[in-house]
Amino acid sequence: MTEFDDIRPYRDDEVRSTLDRLLQDPELVDAVTRLRFPGLYPLFGWLLKPLVKSTLKQQLSSIQDVDGFQHVVENYMAAMMAKRVKALTSSGLDKLDKKTAYLFISNHRDIAMDPAFVNWVLYHNKSNTLRIAIGDNLLTKPFVSDLMRLNKSFIVNRSAKAPREKLKAAKYLSSYIHHSICNEHSSIWIAQREGRAKDGCDKTNSAVLGMIALNKPKTEDLSSYIRQLRIVPVSISYELDPCDAAKARELYMQRTQGSYQKEEHEDVKSIAMGIAGDKGNVHLAFGDILDGDYADTDELVAALDKQILGNYVLHATNCFAYELLHGKVPSVNYGVNNTPYDPTSLTAEKAAFIQRMNAIPDGQREIALGIYANPVVSKLSSISEC
Repeated sequence: MTEFDDIRPYRDDEVRSTLDRLLQDPELVDAVTRLRFPGLYPLFGWLLKPLVKSTLKQQLSSIQDVDGFQHVVENYMAAMMAKRVKALTSSGLDKLDKKTAYLFISNHRDIAMDPAFVNWVLYHNKSNTLRIAIGDNLLTKPFVSDLMRLNKSFIVNRSAKAPREKLKAAKYLSSYIHHSICNEHSSIWIAQREGRAKDGCDKTNSAVLGMIALNKPKTEDLSSYIRQLRIVPVSISYELDPCDAAKARELYMQRTQGSYQKEEHEDVKSIAMGIAGDKGNVHLAFGDILDGDYADTDELVAALDKQILGNYVLHATNCFAYELLHGKVPSVNYGVNNTPYDPTSLTAEKAAFIQRMNAIPDGQREIALGIYANPVVSKLSSISEC
């Protein structure tokens, strides 16, 4: 085994054997059937699964490398977006070189769709696709791990418990990130924090940037090392969150019972929910490379947060929620056209959002509103104080 074999994405020469193994996995066929036919599955799953397996075999029969597999993923993404996304827009890509490797650090709202949308935008901008950081806590099923690594994901060890073991894993990951960008010239996506911002408050966890800097030689200053990685902040905003009710329920349980125990494979279910649910308009804002002088990782965190929050594009749903929760109209702009928020021109859209919120149980509804309203709070305060 060579260095990083246990965490790196699969290489081209590993694709075919991995696909052959996947096609024999009944759990994969079952998961794809549920995702493609959620309404028909309960009654006709037994009939649909052989058809889905046959279709998968046909689609994957000629795939021999990672690019070929990603082309199949693109087709699935396109089909999903046609049904579940009104429009996907982006800004700031014109400042980046298409062939240069970057470390993209974004806010984190959806397990799978955050990096998928970044990858989609890069792919259609004729830029190189990126390698995606994914926690081993999400890889509870073998077929999920295989699919992720085929799609250029690498594994983040979150199962380590002992302090020495955690430090060793963090140094290993830090070394891989530097190796990928500086030696293999492959871009990387990583979230600004471990786990999604379920409350809608986008704050960088300093431990993430501390991990990234662990590979820095002792003789090199932090700013010089960070410039090598070419860190680009990315702000991802969704008009609708397919997991809003589930997130609100989890936060409610934590507040009322002191803790929340996830069900087995709950994260896999969240991935499916995020993919299959309506997302409305989605915007990705690519910021400027972090190339300043940073005395420590706290200054680096502040610089990253400033761009992620400053570039974040609000949607009308954020403004509706703020108005409903705080009882006043926020003085903010929303949308890609930076339109001043005026609720009188959005009565139908507001009514639809209220109907969505009313479907959430009473005790959890205020939390759900906060998920949407907190980005407005951050905008109004210029720093994330929500």
